[in-house]
Amino acid sequence: MAEATAEERMREAAKRHRDADVVIITGLSGSGRTQAMHVFEDMGYFCIDNLPTGLILQIANAVGLGSGAGRHLAVTCDLRSQDLFGDLTHTLAELSEHDLLYKVIFLDASDEVLIRRYSENRRRHPIANEGEILSDAIARERKGLEPTRRLADLVIDTSKMLASELRTLIRSEFAELSDQQLMEVHVFSFGFKHGMPVEADLLIDVRFLPNPFWDPQMRLLTGNDPIVRDFVIEHAVTQEFLVAWKNLLDVVVPGYIAEGKTRVSIAIGCTGGQHRSVAIANATADYLNAMEYRVVASHRDLALANVRND
Repeated sequence: MAEATAEERMREAAKRHRDADVVIITGLSGSGRTQAMHVFEDMGYFCIDNLPTGLILQIANAVGLGSGAGRHLAVTCDLRSQDLFGDLTHTLAELSEHDLLYKVIFLDASDEVLIRRYSENRRRHPIANEGEILSDAIARERKGLEPTRRLADLVIDTSKMLASELRTLIRSEFAELSDQQLMEVHVFSFGFKHGMPVEADLLIDVRFLPNPFWDPQMRLLTGNDPIVRDFVIEHAVTQEFLVAWKNLLDVVVPGYIAEGKTRVSIAIGCTGGQHRSVAIANATADYLNAMEYRVVASHRDLALANVRND
């Protein structure tokens, strides 16, 4: 066999350090394929469930994989394909020929766990024949998937796994971003007099802070104006509050991540949603941005405020 050229060696080294373009999720029905797909969805992958393996390359080309745009595809495939092993082997060869990196995940679970899961959700096993008992369908599927299991880059037994543990494992193996970067935090201000927000995961009432409204110089300004921001933020009461508030955020937001949430809404309210809540929402967004969360900040009721138009 001819020795690889320097260019070929460099290309192979680059491929080894590149994230997988295509992730193929397969394994036993009831072992967690759908939950795994949701994790990849949250990580920004193009996701397609129950895709025939013969269409994977076609879909990969359609969404522009390997174009340098940072796109990735995740698909689930199961034994309902007539020849999953043969088709998958051919597809993996095709992906390699097109310089697309792939990873195959095989999800497994014990027969006892699979039977219990199907009993709990009362769903029919996807490959069960008419009149076939569940244990026989599982045994037949397990035997049919044995060759495919040997193709897997990662085998995960979910028998004793919580859904959150499966999410954590997949993220650790495939996420390009940190947990903080995957978490989207929406921080918004609001005014209690305009109604309570219903979408908030965490709500804080800052009406106890000094109110710029009572100063005629600041009444028609907002918490976005430096004079108002400084008045609110630099007050001793606010400084004490911010220490406690940031300590709370340091516990709560990672806790949401641990529970598998990928988006959290934080509502900060004052009387009119014009001064205090705006200043604190901005300070909160700045703090979370510095912690590398993906932060979106907005001010729900600012358009309703009586402000000066210069």
